[in-house]
This record gives sequence, C-alpha cells and structure tokens, in this order.
Amino acid sequence: GATSSTPDTNDADGGSDLPSSTVPGLWLPSPGVTWQWQLTGSVDVGVDVEMFDVDLFETPVSVVEALHARGRAVVCYLSAGSWEDFRPDSGVFPDSVFGRSNGCPGERWLDVRRLDVLGPIMEARLDLCVEKGFDGVEFDNVDGFANDTGFDLTAADQVAFNVFLAEAAHARGLSAALKNDVEQVAELEPFFDFAINEECYVYDECAALTPFIDAGKAVFHVEYEVSTSEFCPATTALGFSSMRKRLDLDAWADPCW
Repeated sequence: GATSSTPDTNDADGGSDLPSSTVPGLWLPSPGVTWQWQLTGSVDVGVDVEMFDVDLFETPVSVVEALHARGRAVVCYLSAGSWEDFRPDSGVFPDSVFGRSNGCPGERWLDVRRLDVLGPIMEARLDLCVEKGFDGVEFDNVDGFANDTGFDLTAADQVAFNVFLAEAAHARGLSAALKNDVEQVAELEPFFDFAINEECYVYDECAALTPFIDAGKAVFHVEYEVSTSEFCPATTALGFSSMRKRLDLDAWADPCW
C-alpha cells in the first residue's frame, strides 16, 4: 500500500481485519483464469496460460521477467508449514520447531504455534518473493493441524498461522493462495485471494472450495490419478481452473480448458 494513495488497510502491528480485496494493487484472479504449475525442471515460459506458479528459490529473476514480458502473472511457491533440508535458509530453523516427517524426502512438519520463530523466517522468504518480482504466493503445507505432525496443533493454531501468512503477503503487495486446508475454507476465504487444491475430486472435497468461487476468486485445481475426461466436467462446472499434472510437477499438463 505504500506506493498507493489508497489508505493502508494494515494497522500498526501489521494485522488487518479487512478482506484482502481492499488491499490496493493486488493481483486478484477471477474464476476461470488459466494457469501452469511447474516446480521441477527448467520452467517452460512458452505455455499459453495467464498465471505461472513456480518455485521461489529455484526460479531466477530472468524467468519471472520473461513471464511478465509475456503478460503472465507469476506466483512463488514456498512451504510455510514444513521444513525442507534442501532450501538455502534451512539452517536458520531451530530444532525446537521440527516435528515428524510429512512424507516427503527431507521434509518435516513445523510447529506453527511458534510464530515468534517462524514469522521472521517466512517474512524473509516473502521479501525474497518481492525482490524477484512475483505477484503472489502459494503457501504449502498449511494444514498441519489435520495431520500427524508430532505437535498438538489445534484448528485455531492453524487459522492464526494461516491468517498471519496472508497478512504478511498483503503487507508486501503479494496476493495469497490458500493451499488445500479444505476444512477451514469457510473461515479463511476472506483472508485469501485464491485457492490452490490437489485432488479434491478424488477425495470428494471440491464442494468445500466453492466459497472462493462465490466470492469471485479463482480456484486452481489439479488431479494426478484420474483422467481429465472424468473430473473436468465436474470441476469446470464448479468454476475451477482444473488440469491433470504429474506428481513431480514438471512442465507437462493436461488442462480442462
């Protein structure tokens, strides 16, 4: 908000109770926006879609700039709720916040109650997202309360952490995606600008995401195991931007549009 004449929606401590749509200058995708999600391999900037979701750390500024030159919005992927031993900032996390493995190699759940520790680390990552020129952010692993993390996380703990993330993004002019966490969509939708979901069709959870569509916000959705002919009719009817991807999230995609 600093570069805008619109009043800043954040109060002195950085918090905000206002809907994200009141933050000036945000990229706010509507239902039906096309997208590409590529987290491995050299990013194929030639894919003809409106938004790219790519890795924060591994994507060079030149790729963000090339995508912007093609008129694309670019979202940075980062894991907010898990520690990844392969990230350049992995050493700044104290052992006290490490929980159980989340099932991915080199990853462990984080104690999201420890905002005193995790807050500054995530803010530094968001600053890097801004420095590289991204328009928005995908926060991954923000549903630890519903998983076996090794911590006694409550739904309220998760909401507090996720709202913190959204507001930290907004304070930097970044739009924020709610990733999965379908159980808390009703509570969190007002704070987030769009949703990203994996496999809601297979798990029969897609209806839970419709509050985003009802609010005029995009739902970006992927399935891995079922064919587009099976899920596209259902999710397209809901207003989702759906596609099939491989689990390693390389450049390949089979979109519904």
